[in-house]
Amino acid sequence: MSSKPVVKVRRWTKQDIPGIIECHKAAYPDYPAESHFGKRLHELQLAAFPEGQFLAEIKGRIVGYATSIIVQLEDDENWYTWNEITGSGTFSTHDPDGDTLYGSDIAVHPDFRGIGIAGQLYKARKKLLKTYNLKRMVAYGRIPGYQDYAGEMTPEEYVSAVQRGELKDSALSAHLKAGYEPKRILFDYMSDRSSLNYCTVIEMPNPDFRPERRRIATVPIKRPLRRIRVCASQYLMRRIQSWDEFEKTVDFFVDTADSYHSHFLVLPELFTAQLFSILPPGFDDRQAIRELAGMASQYRELLSSRARDRNLYIIGGSHPIIREDKVYNVAHVFTPGGQIHTQDKLHITRSERQVWDVQPGKGLKLFDTPRGRFAVLVCYDIEFPELSRLLAGMGVEVIFVPFSTDEKKSYFRVRYCAQSRAVENYIYVVLSGNVGTLPAVRPYLINYGQAGIYTPSDFSFPLEAKLAEAEPNIETVVISEIDLGSLNQQRHVGSVRPLQDRRTDLYELSAKITVELIHAE
Repeated sequence: MSSKPVVKVRRWTKQDIPGIIECHKAAYPDYPAESHFGKRLHELQLAAFPEGQFLAEIKGRIVGYATSIIVQLEDDENWYTWNEITGSGTFSTHDPDGDTLYGSDIAVHPDFRGIGIAGQLYKARKKLLKTYNLKRMVAYGRIPGYQDYAGEMTPEEYVSAVQRGELKDSALSAHLKAGYEPKRILFDYMSDRSSLNYCTVIEMPNPDFRPERRRIATVPIKRPLRRIRVCASQYLMRRIQSWDEFEKTVDFFVDTADSYHSHFLVLPELFTAQLFSILPPGFDDRQAIRELAGMASQYRELLSSRARDRNLYIIGGSHPIIREDKVYNVAHVFTPGGQIHTQDKLHITRSERQVWDVQPGKGLKLFDTPRGRFAVLVCYDIEFPELSRLLAGMGVEVIFVPFSTDEKKSYFRVRYCAQSRAVENYIYVVLSGNVGTLPAVRPYLINYGQAGIYTPSDFSFPLEAKLAEAEPNIETVVISEIDLGSLNQQRHVGSVRPLQDRRTDLYELSAKITVELIHAE
């Protein structure tokens, strides 16, 4: 009978980071690539608290690791997100005077499981509890086995069954064996498809804790005030004589957003169609849309410069773009740092196809920013609930919807669907549309619109799930503050939990493409 290999546990160093990254990827192959920690993040973690970072090795090969920091937590009721408790993974929240050891991450290479490596890593962590006289160790634990029982059981029932030994979960069972006790279930703490975005809050008390030795009162980690101010425009279509006149109209909305200290300015779908009025007469519709697409570089330079100068995120509506001799309706995101990102319109209406020969786009993107996670769905796209639900599974908080509708029935289709997406997914949805008339330009003869900001429907939100609405069909804006911190908490304590209460045993939604995560700053 072969003996167990010798496992050595020690603190890791900067030279060990490449091996730790490889172990991390092997241990969590179900995580999307953008969720894997990189070299820079590991370096910051090591610099913040080198005494709390351990690895396990066999004959020099890294086969497991554990990361941790000391923190002082504010309360035990409304728990922090992973970004809040770890400083977005940088461990900038490490507090040597705290009373809690937070176990941020632990993993064992799949080829070396079952030989007690996790137990030895936990033993190293427990030594920290005693060395630093800490009250407890807490962590947020995965429950990847729950996906096989979702719908039949609530997450709470599943965890209880694992505790009783009736079921086995690859992560939770290991935590229970180590001595952790589950305290509660959280949803959407971080993106984890295998656990259906659920996790356990687990705690391990320190039996050797000496409270009388803790003589320094410390300040707990404060949740950042996560509010953004959004300015959604109602863009008046009217004839203009030059590009300079168009630029002045755009500057009116930029100046308004800036004057009211907004973080985001949202412009409507194809608001640049106003430029049809300066094209030479005689173009048919398909020639005109291609001529408008030829102004893409001017459009991008205009809005990119305004975003940089005013430190604004500008959701630049949409503009026609030609790729491989085909016309696409493409939304643009302009960042304060000068980045330009795009999101194709994915569902194309019959009139767009018939009048302009616009083609359905490709790809779905989620934008991760210091201000929160948002996405852009152009007009008709909000009428397809699958897109919003895919984005909700990735942690979207706000969906911006640039739209362009000719009359009330078209507008209300967009509006009612937008409100539905906000309720279904517990998110905010922001609408920005065109209004007014553009005589002699047949596709834009009339426009009807009403900008608005819509919310989930629960006690902590406005009665009609409307945060703000503009007066319809005039040139104006609607400005309001969106509380993302409250949104996160209400997802856990609201009277309904539409994301958590899905019946994945009856139905499922899976993307045939990867939702691309874009870091936009």
